[in-house]
Amino acid sequence: MIREQVSMPNETAVAQPKSGLNIGKVAIAVVFAVAIAAFFYLDLGRFLSLDALKQNRDHLLAFTEANYASSVALFILAYVAVTGLSLPGAVILTLAGGFLFGSLFGTLFVNLGATTGATLAFLAARYLLRDWVEQKFGKWLGPVQAGFTKNAFSYLMTLRLIPLFPFFVVNLVSGLTRMNVGSYVAATALGIIPGSFVYAYAGRQLGTINSLKEIASPNVIGAFVLLGLLALVPIIYKKFAAKQA
Repeated sequence: MIREQVSMPNETAVAQPKSGLNIGKVAIAVVFAVAIAAFFYLDLGRFLSLDALKQNRDHLLAFTEANYASSVALFILAYVAVTGLSLPGAVILTLAGGFLFGSLFGTLFVNLGATTGATLAFLAARYLLRDWVEQKFGKWLGPVQAGFTKNAFSYLMTLRLIPLFPFFVVNLVSGLTRMNVGSYVAATALGIIPGSFVYAYAGRQLGTINSLKEIASPNVIGAFVLLGLLALVPIIYKKFAAKQA
């Protein structure tokens, strides 16, 4: 290899971008690590609780009414950060979105933030954190990979509708599969709409909510399961058609 580099100096120039790319990956990974460490060190999670949201609802509502466009931008950026860094608090943000912006617009803004953040986590797992994700969540990789092999879009839709695995785990593990980014974004954006709307709608009655368990009632969970089963129809049909052929 040393002889080849000496006799063909052009190869050294080609190798430089690869080194720079690796440095870029390390830098991005460091930024992710520092941001996550800062979140827990500064105990920012205390602001993403139901009690904190209810205590500050008047201030948040007043700020939103006075600075609507800025509030929307800040809300989406906060959701991207929480989801992209796999931090806790997405449910509270969804309630806040419904309370501040209404059920429909709240769902829309949540969808934009959650889909963007989930995609960033997906890309980070694929290009930056592959080894760490395999080591940390390898036990989930087998079942997810098997489902994606049959019909990636429908299976991911089902995982978004029915929380068989934690949301952030699906984001990271999906990055290790062969699913393309476009299908991932589309399935995520569509799959999270029902859940986002339920919590955004609940946010409109924020004053009456004392526990998140009150929102996830058996009827609501049953509806999510039914929607998830409907998303599996293409997979079932494909299997049936293959047996008939």
